[in-house]
Amino acid sequence: MVGADPFTSSLIAQDLGYTGAPLDRADHLRSNAEALDALRTGPTARFAAFAELRPILDLSSGSPSLLWFTATEIPANLHWVFLGLWDGGAYFAVGLPPGTVPPLRGEPMELRTATAQISHANSAILGQARSLLAWHERHTRCSVCGSPTRSTKGGYQRTCESEECKAEHFPRTDPVVIMLVLDGDRCLLGRQPRFPAGFYSSLAGFVEPGESIEEAVAREVFEEAGIRVGRVRYVASQPWPFPSSLMIGCFAEAISTEIQIDATELEDAKWFTKEEVRAALAGDGPFKPSPPFAIAHNLLLAWVGL
Repeated sequence: MVGADPFTSSLIAQDLGYTGAPLDRADHLRSNAEALDALRTGPTARFAAFAELRPILDLSSGSPSLLWFTATEIPANLHWVFLGLWDGGAYFAVGLPPGTVPPLRGEPMELRTATAQISHANSAILGQARSLLAWHERHTRCSVCGSPTRSTKGGYQRTCESEECKAEHFPRTDPVVIMLVLDGDRCLLGRQPRFPAGFYSSLAGFVEPGESIEEAVAREVFEEAGIRVGRVRYVASQPWPFPSSLMIGCFAEAISTEIQIDATELEDAKWFTKEEVRAALAGDGPFKPSPPFAIAHNLLLAWVGL
């Protein structure tokens, strides 16, 4: 497979963080408030708890593990969202009010930090929960009339409380293209000023209204690095719950190679050879790659595997 065309060759599937949740999301239950209340207060209910959007985890063993709380451990007045059904249990997430000390066992931990140390299944469950809780925090008011909204359908809808308005609002996922730009045996990586020293990653940007994935890839690469691209190939996608994006991973074929960075977007951009990328992924290269759970890391793995 050495030297294979990355735009036509088969790719090895990779595990991605925030994917692989075992839950049945049970959409049919979301409109049944009585059934959800019975599940939420029943003996099979399990709750993931968050403090300021950080999951409360068990850190007693030195590495984080997911804590599931029972209904008797969770204060009744907390905002909750329904996650789904699994192995005979009903799973929920709750958010503690900002500034409060968690009245529970365990400690809050930044999800991105924990993701590198927990299973893909648990990271997916926590990612789903974090995205929903963050959306509720930002949508307590109706965007149509400004009236308060209330959570409905198990946390997958907010409804305006104004009798004249009654607008319905739903969680939104923002599409983001993230692309590994390829020029033969080289790939293009960039770094933003906020990145840790030595860290380089694939270019990325939000898909704009009225734009296809391919058009977004071409626009973002040209805007950020001055490179024109031709063929674009979809590789994989990854939910990214910070706060709620869908990362659409692609290969993009460079048809120009002179880098002209947009200094408002990037601090630097460079071409790296496949051998340099292999060394970086092994921890001994000219740059530091994204962590293994990130799609940027997996785009590099897919490419060097050809």
